[in-house]
Amino acid sequence: MIYKVYYQEDKARSPQREKTMSLYMEASSPVEARKIIEDNTVYNIELIQELEGNHLDYEKENADFKLVEFD
Repeated sequence: MIYKVYYQEDKARSPQREKTMSLYMEASSPVEARKIIEDNTVYNIELIQELEGNHLDYEKENADFKLVEFD
């Protein structure tokens, strides 16, 4: 499945809606997606949203759509 993850770059600061960023990633579940991100970044995860069907097609048309892979 492909997920869109909304996050703040720093856990130490209070979240601000204006500074929310997003990334796209592939994982078998939202739990796995969260674990991968937490193991590889210091991001403060706000929301993990599953993308499928028309919603996924719409996101793919966005110039920012690129699947992120963590080592």
